[in-house]
Amino acid sequence: MNAQPTVTERTGRSGTPSVRKTYPVLEMTCAACAVSVESMLKHTPGVSDAGVNYANQQAWVEFNPKAVTQQDLQNAVRAIGYDLIIDAEDPQEVQAEARQRHYESLKKRTLWAGILSVPLVVIGMVFMDMPFANEIMLALSAPVVFGLGRSFFVNAWKQARHGKTNMDTLVALSTGIAFLFSTFNTVYPDFWHQRGIHPHVYFESAAVVITFILLGKLLEERAKSNTSSAIKKLMGLQAKTVRIVENDVESEIPVASVRVGQVIVVRPGEKIPVDGLVVAGSSFVDESMISGEAVPVEKKADQKVFAGTINQKGSFRFRAEKVGADTVLAQIIRMVQEAQGSKAPVQQFVDRIAGIFVPVVIGIALLTFIVWMLFGGENAFAQALLTSVTVLVIACPCALGLATPTAIMVGVGKGADNQILIKDAESLELGYRVNAVVLDKTGTITAGKPAVTDLDWQQPESPQLAAILYALENQSEHPLAEAVVDYLKGSVKNSVTLDHFQSLTGRGVTGRYEGIRYLIGNRHLLDEQGISVSLPVMQRAEQWQKEARTVVYFADEKTVLALIAIADPIKETSKAAIQTLKSRGIEVYMLTGDNPQTAGAVAQTVGLTDFRAEVMPSDKAEFVKDLQKQGKVVAMVGDGINDSQALAQADVSMAMGKGSDIAMDVARMTLITSDLGRIPKALELSRRTVRVIRQNLFWAFIYNLIGIPIAAGILYPINGFLLNPMLAGAAMALSSVSVVSNSLRLRTARL
Repeated sequence: MNAQPTVTERTGRSGTPSVRKTYPVLEMTCAACAVSVESMLKHTPGVSDAGVNYANQQAWVEFNPKAVTQQDLQNAVRAIGYDLIIDAEDPQEVQAEARQRHYESLKKRTLWAGILSVPLVVIGMVFMDMPFANEIMLALSAPVVFGLGRSFFVNAWKQARHGKTNMDTLVALSTGIAFLFSTFNTVYPDFWHQRGIHPHVYFESAAVVITFILLGKLLEERAKSNTSSAIKKLMGLQAKTVRIVENDVESEIPVASVRVGQVIVVRPGEKIPVDGLVVAGSSFVDESMISGEAVPVEKKADQKVFAGTINQKGSFRFRAEKVGADTVLAQIIRMVQEAQGSKAPVQQFVDRIAGIFVPVVIGIALLTFIVWMLFGGENAFAQALLTSVTVLVIACPCALGLATPTAIMVGVGKGADNQILIKDAESLELGYRVNAVVLDKTGTITAGKPAVTDLDWQQPESPQLAAILYALENQSEHPLAEAVVDYLKGSVKNSVTLDHFQSLTGRGVTGRYEGIRYLIGNRHLLDEQGISVSLPVMQRAEQWQKEARTVVYFADEKTVLALIAIADPIKETSKAAIQTLKSRGIEVYMLTGDNPQTAGAVAQTVGLTDFRAEVMPSDKAEFVKDLQKQGKVVAMVGDGINDSQALAQADVSMAMGKGSDIAMDVARMTLITSDLGRIPKALELSRRTVRVIRQNLFWAFIYNLIGIPIAAGILYPINGFLLNPMLAGAAMALSSVSVVSNSLRLRTARL
């Protein structure tokens, strides 16, 4: 699957032929930007429909290529200050580089804004009476407001041109007017002295607001930049070249050139490049990215193999059946992209608030100015200017802008203290609403690696027999042999050298030591060699098989010497965690690619009644989608590549810390210890964090509801009180302190 824009041919709404393409978008900084880009695309002649996603910074456009070109689409978007990537060989790479440059620039601007703001605050709050204090603050704040904070003014102007407002509008207005007002008071202080008013300045307030908002933007960009790394790693699973066989001659070609029907050679340790059917040879293939199961699957003639899976020690040939975008891996990549792209960042909520709040504040400031001009008496203009500026200063969005980021920062830190890594605000925002949890089996409920659960010797155990068993399994290529080797590694003191060793495909292995033939394998191998199995051994084996354990026999030429049970053990904390979730009224489901018998045994052990077996990656994502259609807020917990689609689809996604990198990249939370007991803690942390966010927003708005009317002079007719802009700046700072202090309470919360 290449990185070019996706193209789909279809018939448009009016019956005209159309194509649907997806393009990366540059320069978007807020949800309102996405709305503007979408609106421009939809109103471009020849475009039948369009949509823009702010979260993944992409636009899809359905258009008639005979009526409009890609260049026309790009020009339409450029007209409002944004850009489409249309002609790059790898558009996603170009976008990623642009976003990285933007992030690095934002990081530098935030750092310098902080460095310049510190002395501003010190002078403005402590040394305001020192010589040339105002001039020094003017020199320090100018580069912060109009240099480092230039993007706020540019974005506010973009929105204003289309009759829209957002947080950038309020930041630009409040800091711009505060700076200009302070500059006037610094240059012409006599204007106020002649009217009996002290000329206060608010340089530090303007700079601090810019710094805090830049910090919030930086945190948002860092969270968003991680969403594409999972796609890159999934694409990294694809083989770059393949060896095909034509007329008994092998040749190497790029994977993009493979055609259906060609025969491909796969050697030990190589990735399988496309989906197909084995025609010759045999091997074991690691299909954990598809099934999630830890044990490699044996492949021989007429069995399917899938792109991205990894061949083990054998070699085989297979015929290509699905290539390019049709392979299972390509479909996983595409579905992960779509599911990730459907997410909307939590900042959109704040932008929606600002969309109402900003025009209201501007309206109140203008109304304040007009009322004072009409009824202010001899100092009408001075009072009108002071009160309207005070309204804008006290309405600075510092508390509003800090309400969510500070709570998230503390919540993320609290999560890290509890071995829960949280990537973004959205998962914390949604976690408390989760009422359905979907668990993968292998590596999530279970340890994810086969292990010997029982070794039952049928005669007194001898160090020599244990050493022979160890030597046989140590030479075996079968995936389960490693479990036996790990089990015996510490107990076998003396090694033995076998006289002969032979692997019997699909049955087991045999070997000779001191003239005696020994074998390890399944029941079929014993029957084939004419070795009798006693009734107690048979009953024990049947019991283990009912418990979904794999039974391996160790025998000599005459009788069974030992019976070995191998299984993927259930984690100690899984059952308790599942019961905790169920006690909170949360529905818990288990999905696995394993067989129904094994799935049923695991589900029964941990107390689950609802499970699905033999499910493919797309089935997991569909199951999550079905739950969402029922109105449930779904948390998906998994550890493998095969879980990545479902993780991306879920409202809240959690990956096991010992799982695949791709699962951890797609998931919004990672449980470092792979302990399911962290799931209830994560959901409780979400509940507490959201409560703090709501409290912060409440106090930020209450502060404005009370402060703005007072700043406008509503008390003046009653008791002659007018709020000084300096006090307004202090009140604004106090509101920010209260929000930060409230967020810090999360540190002491018990989960």
